[in-house]
Amino acid sequence: MGNLEKKSMIEAEHFNHLNYIKKEPLSGSMDGMRYMLMKKSEGEKSYMEGIVWPEPLGYAKTPEEQKTRRCFALDVSGMTEAVEWLNEMYQKFWEE
Repeated sequence: MGNLEKKSMIEAEHFNHLNYIKKEPLSGSMDGMRYMLMKKSEGEKSYMEGIVWPEPLGYAKTPEEQKTRRCFALDVSGMTEAVEWLNEMYQKFWEE
């Protein structure tokens, strides 16, 4: 999308949704990029999964090959890493 100066999609200090994500998936969108953060479990171990994909379709209707996923710890440091990743993905989305 051209000469977009680097900016953050989400400011970590204002993105305090960890307790929500522990109970329900959190989804949102920004300028054509959709995202979801959700709690996942394998046995007794839980983690957070981040997923991004392009608009216009929602999660269920978007082909799997258009989704990018990454796993994070289900804690404050994982939330910080997830925000950084979402911002990186947003920048990559606009560079393509």
